[in-house]
Amino acid sequence: MFNCFDQDSISHMAKLVTSSGQGEETYLPPALLYIPPTNYFRDAIHEAEMLFFPVIDDLLSKTQISPLEVDVLVLNCSSFSPSPSLTSIIINKYSMRTDIKSFNISGMGCSAGLIGINVAQNVLRVHKNYNAIVVSAEILSNNWYAGNDKSKLGLNSLFRMGCSAVLLTNRKDAKYTSKYMLSQLVRTQTAYNDKSYLTAMREEDSEGITGFTVNRTALQVAGETLRLNITTLGALILPLKEKIYYRLSIFKKRFSLGKSGKSKVYMPDFTSAVQHFCTTTSGKTVVLEIGKGLNLSGREMEATLMTFHRFGNQSASSLWYVLAYTEAKERVKKGDRVWQIGIGSGFKCNSVVWECLRPIAKESKNGPWGDIMTNNCSS
Repeated sequence: MFNCFDQDSISHMAKLVTSSGQGEETYLPPALLYIPPTNYFRDAIHEAEMLFFPVIDDLLSKTQISPLEVDVLVLNCSSFSPSPSLTSIIINKYSMRTDIKSFNISGMGCSAGLIGINVAQNVLRVHKNYNAIVVSAEILSNNWYAGNDKSKLGLNSLFRMGCSAVLLTNRKDAKYTSKYMLSQLVRTQTAYNDKSYLTAMREEDSEGITGFTVNRTALQVAGETLRLNITTLGALILPLKEKIYYRLSIFKKRFSLGKSGKSKVYMPDFTSAVQHFCTTTSGKTVVLEIGKGLNLSGREMEATLMTFHRFGNQSASSLWYVLAYTEAKERVKKGDRVWQIGIGSGFKCNSVVWECLRPIAKESKNGPWGDIMTNNCSS
């Protein structure tokens, strides 16, 4: 309830919003537009239906497939897990087949979308001529925090509505119609470490009010987990020259004596292997830190910053809005590689690299940026 906030909490949330880089056209679910906000179970179900059905309708229309042709359904939503499940809601709505393989992923945070891709990938490796739909969303109606613990007020201030749905297939004729081919997928989990495990979690405050806590160690833990992830990914995608530079820098740091022993480990030039970068939209500060850590320019981080400004943090679905921005700017060409980076609670970091198979500029006009994209749009 709004009357539960003290003035310090209100000022803190206002500061988060104004300093985050978020714009004024983001979306909140209807339940949070009331004064005070409501958080009934039916509100969360209504929000889920508002998100899932239009997005899946659009996907089925664009891909020209019937709901009966969907063999696998993967859905990730971290904070809302009703019974019947969210996938059951979709299967019921579209009267999907009795033998469809469905998976619900919860509690995985902003990185869950790429985990969903991995789940679908594993099923497609076993079964031939399959179609898999991966849906990513976050339900906010039941997550409003009405307390005064500052570490839990970030969700109220930065998270917004959003949903994505993608079709993955291993059908033989798909190579003529698909936009991308999955090239690499790397998952890194650091929940074995107590500091990582306790960095971001849903818990009660001292008053018994449930909220999502993000500790001050989040940026440090995210950086450490990202480094582990890109070390593995780099070995798979970087050209030999970059690998040699990286290994030499490690050798120099390990065996150098004196002041030279403080030399930094070389950060490989990932632009030599990837043309487009889609990172998690966790706020301007986090986005810029990720870009700094990867030695990326403002242009390479533009899509992520613009997505956060226009849509806010849409959790796992944000990565697809970032990609849609790059497509709408007509920057993705045939043969280009796109790197999606998802970082979430646990702590975990997941990376997916896609290779563009065909020109896609015309289709992007009907995406989430179609009504506002202009030729001179920039960060």
